[in-house]
Amino acid sequence: MTFGEQPAYLRVAGDLRQKIVNGSLPPHTRLPSQARIRQEYGVSDTVALEARKVLMAEGLVEGRSGSGTYVREQPVPRRVSRAGCRGSGASNPFRQEQSEAGARGTWESSSEQQQATSDIAKRLGIQEGDRVMCTRYVFRDAGDSMMLSTSWEPLAVTGRTPVMLPEEGPLGGCGVVERMAAIDIVVDNVAEEVGARPGLAEELLQLGGVPGHAVLVIERTYYASGLAVETADVVVPADRYRIAYHLPVK
Repeated sequence: MTFGEQPAYLRVAGDLRQKIVNGSLPPHTRLPSQARIRQEYGVSDTVALEARKVLMAEGLVEGRSGSGTYVREQPVPRRVSRAGCRGSGASNPFRQEQSEAGARGTWESSSEQQQATSDIAKRLGIQEGDRVMCTRYVFRDAGDSMMLSTSWEPLAVTGRTPVMLPEEGPLGGCGVVERMAAIDIVVDNVAEEVGARPGLAEELLQLGGVPGHAVLVIERTYYASGLAVETADVVVPADRYRIAYHLPVK
């Protein structure tokens, strides 16, 4: 193989991928069999099998027990709006952020006290093993799971206050900025880092994804005069959503 030349299975996969993208192989069409691929492209059984594996790993096709491999219908990506710190208001921050897209957002949550892992402790600027309030969310749009979030707040900040439980009490569901303001902490900065990785099995089960699919992960931390008061991991299916930021110009 000369320098820069693709392996045969990638060339075959690339041609089949193009046929899926341009509609020559529309959704729900059966993918050519391994024997057909071998014959049409003049490759070995091994190459044909590996090409099919590539398309399956990319989520372009799916196997149906006893029937064969079929082209999957690809969702049209939708926007998940992000806007940094939000001001006070009665609306839940999730509803605020999705309002521009017309999303009908609902969510479920559960909170429990935990000991901070080394990673979470580093993000919050506390000691490993310190107590934190961990809250897990499943966000839905029109009933479909669209986003997961896990947040951690240091109990040294919120413990024994009316805002110790993010989704309960007089300010339950109001968001970090407003909740912290209620205990005289002014949030003045938020940092977000966006990355991608393969979705974990439990994440894809909740989000309705295909094993091997990628997810976007937003690592977010709220600060008040340099003190981290909350950090969270937000997980979004990469094939169904795009992250859209609306940032003010100073």
